[in-house]
Amino acid sequence: MPKRKRTAEQKQEQNDVLPQKRHYRQRAHANPFSDHALSYPPSPEQFDWDAHYPAFAGSGKTPEFADIGCGFGGLLIALAPLFPDTLMLGMEIRVQVSQYVHDRIVALRSTSAPADPSPDTPGPYQNVSIARANSMKFMPNYFPKHSLSALFFLFPDPHFKARKHKARIISPTLLAEYAYILKPGGIVYTITDVRDLHDWMRTHLEQFPLFEPVSEQELRDEGKGPIVDAVYTSTEEGKKVERNKGDKWLACFRRIEAKRD
Repeated sequence: MPKRKRTAEQKQEQNDVLPQKRHYRQRAHANPFSDHALSYPPSPEQFDWDAHYPAFAGSGKTPEFADIGCGFGGLLIALAPLFPDTLMLGMEIRVQVSQYVHDRIVALRSTSAPADPSPDTPGPYQNVSIARANSMKFMPNYFPKHSLSALFFLFPDPHFKARKHKARIISPTLLAEYAYILKPGGIVYTITDVRDLHDWMRTHLEQFPLFEPVSEQELRDEGKGPIVDAVYTSTEEGKKVERNKGDKWLACFRRIEAKRD
């Protein structure tokens, strides 16, 4: 009984300190080709990962999961407790949205500390962080070659007009960068409620020589079911599609090994 009471109190404390989206109003999309006031590392080796993951300072670890256009951070927050030793980074170009995710992580870290912390065990949510960045321009500045095991593109901007298709996050040029930063065997997860965009992403990934399709069932058989479930249900957009009883189109691809790797 006391344990239950303490848990309820912890939840109330979280609710009191967690940021509220209404205080972080922002347009739904940002133009990736516009000039933004961004600072970015000249190379991955010069990025201060310890500042993002202080509980892992000195470990030499870098992120293995990257959520591109992470929105309000739903996927990161869902996956963080499932993979406590895996560093995860969200990348978001919008100022207010990235600030919300940052504040959300700070609040969760401070209110989710274990009752009996161990110096050898980082507390909850210490493994997630957010970087405000234009991933279409600066991805290789953050991630070393073959460093990621999962790359997520969840409900990206569809850019419906044909003249704006060049701004879609999946394109032949960008796929070369994604293949560079993904480990052989790493997975690209894409999901959208727009069938045309699903076909676009799937077709471009199928045509790229360093990716091969992998079915949802294969991923579940490999123990990646919790990741797939989070891809479907953890984001704001995914929940909105469910409320509207819409369809979700999932396409996943494995980074294959090439001789020159």
